[in-house]
Amino acid sequence: MKIGVLGGSGVYDLEGLKSVVHRKMKTPFGSPSDAYVCGKLSGVDVCFLPRHGRGHRIMPSELNHKANIYGFKKLGVERIVSISAVGSLKEELRPRDIVLPDQYFDRTKRSFEHTFFGNGIVGHVSFSEPTCPELRGNIAEAAKRVIARSGLGKIRVKNGGTYVNMEGPAFSTKAESHTYRKLDFDVIGMTSLGEAKLCKEAGICYQAMAMVTDYDCWREMEEAVTVEMIIKNLMANTKLAKEILVELIPRIAKGRGCCCATAAENSIITNRKVIPARVRRMLVPIFGKYL
Repeated sequence: MKIGVLGGSGVYDLEGLKSVVHRKMKTPFGSPSDAYVCGKLSGVDVCFLPRHGRGHRIMPSELNHKANIYGFKKLGVERIVSISAVGSLKEELRPRDIVLPDQYFDRTKRSFEHTFFGNGIVGHVSFSEPTCPELRGNIAEAAKRVIARSGLGKIRVKNGGTYVNMEGPAFSTKAESHTYRKLDFDVIGMTSLGEAKLCKEAGICYQAMAMVTDYDCWREMEEAVTVEMIIKNLMANTKLAKEILVELIPRIAKGRGCCCATAAENSIITNRKVIPARVRRMLVPIFGKYL
């Protein structure tokens, strides 16, 4: 079993890893965000990647999701926990709360970058259940244990919810924010959807741990969302996220009882004989025997 961790805003390293090796990867889709930091945490193999690069130098719209997920797959990662900073679209989801999304709404303009299909191979993977229910349950239990143990009882964990993925880098307009609320979405962010789609195709269990930093701009009685406000909550969320990972990773079962590994089993529509040889070679790590 090998666990992948995608560190979001504020999470640029993972303490406690032993026997650390930095792995720079080259992929057919370009370079991942940074070198993967691979090691052992409580005896479990873990590969960590800072989504925005060390020093936070990559904007959400500049992320090479395909390279990031391809690299994890090449490293043998079977499950990915993604840390994501989000804004709340509901009164009851307060800053510092945690949401474990089980649904997404796509507001990006780059969905063609969120698939390994194309260039001579066509396929369609079911995305009705975007994240792994087994992994989501594991994270929920670990988060609640850490919160209770740390005396942070006011922080709540929502198991399930809809993450609307905008592009950024600017935050929402008030009109957009109010519209998302009318549609009953829970949180808004800029990064998680592409990861979820690519992990589904690659047969990797995926679950985002969405850490609320602020109320989106819909909540007009609040002071305006500022970078300073977000950074303050971001730092507190970062510490908590790392504690949850330390609690979570040793408790994840070695065997997978979900269907994530075979999500792409019957997805390829293209006649295998006409798939370009170069594309076939590129995608063997992703689709393997299905080619």
